[in-house]
Amino acid sequence: MTRTSDDPRGGFLGELKDAVSARAALLVLGVLAIQLAFITSYIGAFHAPAPHRVPLAVTAHSSQVSDEVLYRLSTLPDEPLDPRPVGNEAAAVEQIRNRDIDGALVLGPDGTARLLVASGGGASLSQALAEVVTAAEKGQPRTLKVVDVVPGTPGDGRGLSSFYLVVGWCVGGYLCAAILGISAGARPANGSRAVIRLGALLVYSILAGLLGSVIAGPVLDALPGSLPALWGLGTLLVFAVGSLTLALQGLVGVIGIGIAILLVVVLGNPSAGGAYPHPLLPPFWRIIGPALPPGAGTYAARSIAYFRGNGAGVPMLVLGVWAVTGTALTIAAAVFRPGGMGAGAEVAARGGADGRRGGGAERAATASRPGTG
Repeated sequence: MTRTSDDPRGGFLGELKDAVSARAALLVLGVLAIQLAFITSYIGAFHAPAPHRVPLAVTAHSSQVSDEVLYRLSTLPDEPLDPRPVGNEAAAVEQIRNRDIDGALVLGPDGTARLLVASGGGASLSQALAEVVTAAEKGQPRTLKVVDVVPGTPGDGRGLSSFYLVVGWCVGGYLCAAILGISAGARPANGSRAVIRLGALLVYSILAGLLGSVIAGPVLDALPGSLPALWGLGTLLVFAVGSLTLALQGLVGVIGIGIAILLVVVLGNPSAGGAYPHPLLPPFWRIIGPALPPGAGTYAARSIAYFRGNGAGVPMLVLGVWAVTGTALTIAAAVFRPGGMGAGAEVAARGGADGRRGGGAERAATASRPGTG
């Protein structure tokens, strides 16, 4: 019914209610909440980076010197370092390349000191480590020299290529899952359709992992390391984020896309250790970062690119847990959702509905013929 100008239900308020439904208003408020969380999370993580208990090995020509330096470094204000002894320089280098420590201080008998760092694990972390140790050594009768034992490549400015590669993979994962949901309904009608969506996501993940690795490696020469290993990481990461998004859509509908963005983008990206590795982040982001897909992916990508894969095991396990959990929840949400039905029941229901529509049309045609009543 068309409203007239005299209709008491008309006017601006009536038009407003027609233009913006209560559901739309709630969704807009949800967008505002995500926006404010985005601002809070990124500024909170990056506004004041400071080292906290950075693993640092110390070796010296005598145990007395080593013990004195270890004590002095361990008692620095705010605990920027986590010093521990190591037998010799070779052992220290091996621990750095195994990602057991982030640096090593080697004290020679001739009054020299060498700080070994690994900018391949994050240039900002190496820089912060050098600043802290230089300040701690100030006034000591030694000359400090910084040596980069695991340098980044010239094409990997500030060591950020791994992070941006991971961000791209994460974006592809939740966008692919969102498109699969929006195009045919956020909640799959049955378990079979959920499996089909997961299969399509897997194919996309394999392709995205390969192409991303090729671009970051051979094409742009930004990341060294094993191309097959990066490909495997990309496939697992894209599928983990995508299956998480599918699961959330299956559980709560289209709102699940927003929750996935909250976990992956709002919380995951600033805590991933990209611009500032985990020891430089505030406590909240330092704790959640390794447990979220962007953080696990960034650490694993750097391990593959610069550390011969050392240290990538735990992050890959974290991504595997996300992938398995997302897959299981996606299927469970489709099979056990309220009002859900199996494939056979759905076909039968459709057949019954079609039959009712057909019968209704036939009765209408019969009633319209002359001489029928």
